Amino acid sequence: MLIQWKTTRTAMLSMALTVLLMAGNAVAEPVPAPDFTLKSRSGENIKLSELRGQIVMVNFWASWCGPCRIEMPLLEDLYQEYQDYGFELLGINVDENTADAERLLARIPVTFPILLDPQSSVSKAWQVDAMPTTVLIDRDGMVRYLHRGYRSGEEKIYAERLRALVLE
Repeated sequence: MLIQWKTTRTAMLSMALTVLLMAGNAVAEPVPAPDFTLKSRSGENIKLSELRGQIVMVNFWASWCGPCRIEMPLLEDLYQEYQDYGFELLGINVDENTADAERLLARIPVTFPILLDPQSSVSKAWQVDAMPTTVLIDRDGMVRYLHRGYRSGEEKIYAERLRALVLE
């Protein structure tokens, strides 16, 4: 019975996230962020639900994605500016070959946690269909903002949304 409930709950969260993805960037009604556990570059497992109480930005990226490479140092700037305010940034790399991610990170170093999803299990569960995809989650674990792709200047929108969540 418990397994069936967990499967049903996961399916419902996935459908809700799909609706958000189809709607674009606006999140009219916040939905719970689907939980995941992924291994970080340092080897430790990071579980999203264990970050409850913090504002979390999840950024799905790939080394072959040009906009991802441009956005990465800008995300690092956001991380440096807001980490003392209960903000965590998780970069989820979806490259099948993690060496590709490591090569990029050697050229564009970041201090925020990079999680590895070489089978794209989390990106599939979250219905990610654009690189990069950025999701902002509030302290209660609810998806509050979703953005697909990246164009110059959009990091200012991230900062505005983040400031609003910090002040809540």
